[in-house]
Amino acid sequence: MKFGVVIFPSKKLQDLVNSYRKRYDPHYALIPPHLTLKNAFEAAEEDAKDFADKLRQIASDTRPFSLKTSKISSFQPVNNVIYFKIDPTEELTNLHSEINHEFGRQNSDYAFVPHITIGQELSNDEHSDVFGSLRMTKVNHEETIDRFHLLYQLENGSWTVYETFRLGKE
Repeated sequence: MKFGVVIFPSKKLQDLVNSYRKRYDPHYALIPPHLTLKNAFEAAEEDAKDFADKLRQIASDTRPFSLKTSKISSFQPVNNVIYFKIDPTEELTNLHSEINHEFGRQNSDYAFVPHITIGQELSNDEHSDVFGSLRMTKVNHEETIDRFHLLYQLENGSWTVYETFRLGKE
């Protein structure tokens, strides 16, 4: 079974991201717009409770923090992914590090670049056209993040929430 840990932004930001994703992201129907804290990893279904216990502790030790995005960027030439760049903050970086330290470092082929994907699996020409038209777009959005989520993948490839963790002491 596959698990992952993500932050879902506000409905306002999700709606903006989806206005692009429905055209440029084939995973649009499988998961809402999100910022990945822990890449998908394989584990036994029985382990979910232990994961949740560890994540609950991390959440209680983490204060709510600001999430800000200001531009559209790309991972090209590594891969043809277009995304909303999330300004890295100490709180976000620490949360990512804590979670990945707790769950081991599998699937960490890339450095942590906070982002919300708006387009992927594009051909080189598509990527060039789409990114060319979007890269000068200003995205001025800021919100407070007060929770993150442990997800698991269903047989049809879609993702669903196993548990939500509120930041800070309850």
